[in-house]
Amino acid sequence: MKNKAPKPDKEIYRQLRTLPWAELWSREKARFDQGSAEERRARVAVVRAVGVVFAESGQTGQRQEVRRWLLNLLHDPCEKARRYAMAALPKIGAAPEDEAQLISVLRAATSAREKKFAGLALEKVGGPATLNLLKSGGAQLLPQTGQKVKARLARAEKPSAIRLENALAELKDLRIHLRTRRGLEVILREEVEASAKGGGKFHPAETSGGLVAVTPTGPFTLGDVLQLRCFGSVGFLLGHVPLVNHSANLEGLAGLVASVLSLRILRGLTEGEIRYRLNYVAQGHQRGAVRQLASRIYALCPEILNDGRKVTWTVDIFPVAGGHGAELRPNLTPDPRFLYRQADVPAASHPPLAASLARFAGRVADEVVWDPFCGSGLELIESALLGGVRQVYGTDHDPAAIAISRGNFAAAKIKAVPARFIQGDFRDFARLESMGAGDVTLIITNPPMGKRVPIPELARLIEDLFDVAAKLLKPGGRLVFANPLLSEQRHPLLQLQDRQPVDFGGFECRLERHLKLSG
Repeated sequence: MKNKAPKPDKEIYRQLRTLPWAELWSREKARFDQGSAEERRARVAVVRAVGVVFAESGQTGQRQEVRRWLLNLLHDPCEKARRYAMAALPKIGAAPEDEAQLISVLRAATSAREKKFAGLALEKVGGPATLNLLKSGGAQLLPQTGQKVKARLARAEKPSAIRLENALAELKDLRIHLRTRRGLEVILREEVEASAKGGGKFHPAETSGGLVAVTPTGPFTLGDVLQLRCFGSVGFLLGHVPLVNHSANLEGLAGLVASVLSLRILRGLTEGEIRYRLNYVAQGHQRGAVRQLASRIYALCPEILNDGRKVTWTVDIFPVAGGHGAELRPNLTPDPRFLYRQADVPAASHPPLAASLARFAGRVADEVVWDPFCGSGLELIESALLGGVRQVYGTDHDPAAIAISRGNFAAAKIKAVPARFIQGDFRDFARLESMGAGDVTLIITNPPMGKRVPIPELARLIEDLFDVAAKLLKPGGRLVFANPLLSEQRHPLLQLQDRQPVDFGGFECRLERHLKLSG
């Protein structure tokens, strides 16, 4: 079957879309204005192009002129011109008074398509008058229009925030999902168990690939959860619904998000209006499903607002056997646990991975820690935060990495631990620092690897790392690193103690801990 030829209107828009703003406005807009009714209908794509191109490269000083032109087009005899003008107005920054004109167009509209466009424009520029119109039932607007307007007004008036120190009580049956890289769940569970022994407020309930589910032992805060460092995201499980049919699934998921449990969490941990976005995990784009589910949630509970920008909560919908699950995930950006991360280098460790490496290394008293490829310095920071460290060293061949490591370590405010960062090859570290055998108790590192930092002789690099570690480590000291090689490299003075396969985003790596033997 031959591909259909593009519609003339779409082809004209594609051509206009590539024009510089000045040419589009001075030539094409003028041509459109001066054309006959038939010529204007043929080139109505000019209106659409003006909204898009102005948003990208238009001159701020012309905003009012462009706005007046679009407002006039709201009353154009050509319905398509009116619709395109409605869509373009929010893009150029419509003024609050434009709401009245859009409502006037909505009232006068006779086609469902024109009413839809007016409603979509009011979602972006509407205010109290639009909400009053919805309450009165004086115009056919989609339910989502009301929540979009409310969410936008709430966002503009007072941004919402997550309350880290508000306590949630009487939720002992609540399951909290701590998610991490697949393979790190073993280390995360050990962290949860160690925390519980030390008075922590959570017990592990279930462990699976990339997930540790915990339950609270009593009242807790989100700040209590954030005492744990080896997870990437936290979610509060709302429940599961069986996949019977589309309508039942939609109703079940909406009921979970608007449930008593959900509202207790949202109200308890949110300052300001409760705004969220829906995320179908690993299920591709689900725009239609998102619209339907958000509308149904709003019908059940108008207090919580679906929004696409700067939200405090994400509702994750994820597949489970025979149905779907739903959980509430607070958006913690930047993550309060890792505020020391002032800057980064390409392919550097993520903080939860660095924290997992540090915990995997274990701890002995009076540690001297060295990272041969320090990158952003995260492994050294997380090791020092665990305690028991007397001195840290970091080396990297990149001067930018050394500067970033110094800045991040200073931002971590670990004043009791001296830190030295030295530019150079890790093989020269002992000579540069006059280090002797037995001076280092822990070598911890995430070597450069992957597509963003290609290493032509990675196997030789790892081999040299073993050799240097065998020379510098104190007997009983450890080499802990992420090994990207599947080959079984060994050194007679280094004994493999533990190995944990971990998903590094497309390829498997192995966290390894080697013990330095007495030579």
